[in-house]
Amino acid sequence: MHILDDFAWRGLIQESTDLDALREHIDAGQVTFYVGFDPTAVSLHVGHLMQVLTARRLQRAGLRPLLLVGGATGQIGDPKETGERVMNPPEVVAGWVEKIRAQLAPFVTYDGDNAAVAVNNLDWTSELSVVDFLRDVGKHFPVSRMLAREVVKARLESGISFTEFAYQLLQSNDFYELYRRHGCTLQFGGSDQWGNITAGVDYIRRRAGESVHALATPLVTKADGTKFGKTEGGAVWLDAELTSPYAFYQFWFNSPDADVVRYLKFFSSRSHEEIEELAKATEEKPAARLAQKALAEELTTLLHGAEETEHVIAASQALFGRGELAELPEPTLRAALVEAGMVEIHKPEVTVAEAMKESGVVASLGEARRAAKEGGAYVNNVRVTDPGAALDPADLLYGRYAVIRRGKKTVAGIDVLT
Repeated sequence: MHILDDFAWRGLIQESTDLDALREHIDAGQVTFYVGFDPTAVSLHVGHLMQVLTARRLQRAGLRPLLLVGGATGQIGDPKETGERVMNPPEVVAGWVEKIRAQLAPFVTYDGDNAAVAVNNLDWTSELSVVDFLRDVGKHFPVSRMLAREVVKARLESGISFTEFAYQLLQSNDFYELYRRHGCTLQFGGSDQWGNITAGVDYIRRRAGESVHALATPLVTKADGTKFGKTEGGAVWLDAELTSPYAFYQFWFNSPDADVVRYLKFFSSRSHEEIEELAKATEEKPAARLAQKALAEELTTLLHGAEETEHVIAASQALFGRGELAELPEPTLRAALVEAGMVEIHKPEVTVAEAMKESGVVASLGEARRAAKEGGAYVNNVRVTDPGAALDPADLLYGRYAVIRRGKKTVAGIDVLT
């Protein structure tokens, strides 16, 4: 199947300049494309995965990727509707550039005929003087068109600085420089970047007299209209130190049935037939959560590796009595308990009832006693019938952790610190 037909089936094309012309361009020979990421934090988050995995698909289809991390544009920031961005110090942005470049590396290959290339727009932007920028770049941009951007119109009343207003010129110049230096003829990004992307297309036409191509992927949202990629703890990061592999897995595993098939099309490398089978399973046997499991396992393996994913799956099962807690690596166990809800207890001796109440699996000591009497109290997957019994320090996992469960589904953790 042609890559553009695959994109259409997956719903990956929100905007495009001319799909027929792009199809002919791809069929005529190897195409070099670019996608950009501004380092506005130390890590990318799951909201960036649409672009990361789209680049991966294009490379697998034979196109050559340029992965741009904006050491220049990251110091300024694309305008947002809610107000002026905070400009981070250049040395901080430079550090983030290196971290994000390393984070992108596992998703593409840097070998072969269409090897990926990492680029930084600071390399050419830092060479521009103010006069050169105004004369060579600025003269090609009608102010009326720049003012027509929705985000600019939204900020005119509250105020927008010339710095953010000029961001579009920098991004457009990136496309031109990559066209000039690397023969790049295609840029893609999220649909919120469409104005910037098409400005770059127009800039190359005006300055170089050449036609280039552009695509925009849709912004990912949840079926209920809430923002994708956010949890109660904030953004879901790709950095394992900011979002544990366990939490990353759980984010995808907890995808609602109304969203999971769409997410599979966006993010999975599975074939159309496999995705259709998972869609059917979701409709016929939603409780099995086969689509969610497939998506969570695939993406966690891609980002964190097969071994870490095995640990995560084992922890997911062990927390609910379907595996050995003692066999879990300590970082995985701790991450699973944090995700389930873990509290610290600073007491030399803790009873089962106290552990149940403090962890939140019951609301009171009386409820803890009833749960134990009814056979629904568990510590480290062992049923406990005496709510007044003290937890044996020798039974704590890694000398400090305990999994506290009521019934089959209510689970939390405690960290006993004496």
